[in-house]
Amino acid sequence: MTNLSNPHYKMWLFVAVGLLCLTPLISSPVALLIGFTLASVGLVPDSIDLGKWTKKLLAYSIVGLGFGINLPEAIDASSNNLGLIVGSIFFTLILGYGLTRLMGLDSKTGHLISCGTAICGGSAIAAVAPAINAKNDQIAVSLACVFLLNSIALFVFPTIGHALQLSQYDFGVWSAIAIHDTSSVVGAAAAYGDEALKIATTVKLARALWIIPIALLSAIAFGGDKSKITIPFFILFYCVAILVAYFIPQGQPVYNLLFAASKQVLVLCLFLIGAAITVKKMRANGPKPLLLGVLLWCAIGGSSLFYIVKF
Repeated sequence: MTNLSNPHYKMWLFVAVGLLCLTPLISSPVALLIGFTLASVGLVPDSIDLGKWTKKLLAYSIVGLGFGINLPEAIDASSNNLGLIVGSIFFTLILGYGLTRLMGLDSKTGHLISCGTAICGGSAIAAVAPAINAKNDQIAVSLACVFLLNSIALFVFPTIGHALQLSQYDFGVWSAIAIHDTSSVVGAAAAYGDEALKIATTVKLARALWIIPIALLSAIAFGGDKSKITIPFFILFYCVAILVAYFIPQGQPVYNLLFAASKQVLVLCLFLIGAAITVKKMRANGPKPLLLGVLLWCAIGGSSLFYIVKF
């Protein structure tokens, strides 16, 4: 009988499931659940650096999605929602500051959770953390909260969207504003439809551009090191991919393949994210960080949905 606790079999099982996620048989929410299940029963190999692989694969897949984006539509989506993007970011950061003080939560942990909610989840946390000299435990707690809520969003947002009969455009904008990580934004939007996916990706990455100014402001506010701010270069390459697809339309068959392949790689990313989440890790953080994350998420999700539906 096979001993799955053996590191050799763990690795084979993990790799096999990962490859299965690259096929249409596994959807984004299912991939996340499978990853979480394997992590919870101790079947994730210790030798795999989940954070490193997730970050790399997410960057590659986002660039690939750029080949499926229409340039004029991307410009319209970004410009038409600029007020919502900027307003929601500063609303979340200000509310996060107030709630952090009210709850007596560590200021750096509260700020990281606020930045992750306001801009783009783990990417924002990774960029802001070194700028404010955050400790490893503060970073880990913030990432755990964001990843957990990302996971829930994959199931909740499409359900709410269908219940309210949101259009593809409206759902794409809402998911881009109210869901933390780009991976979960894309996963939820892909489940809603291809048009929602394209709108969500464009608006989310326009939102992600605010990582740099927010990281600079954070460094000033916390007396951190501005030279440690990291720049998400995949956003630049995503824009290059859009331009290539627009100015060289002859390659459309290839672009379609790249777009489809990138969608499947994102499913793999969600499997890896799920594999990094365990109930034990969440319990170890205590209730305050998660409560802050939930309150901010409900505030930005509810207010942005009201704005989109009414205006």
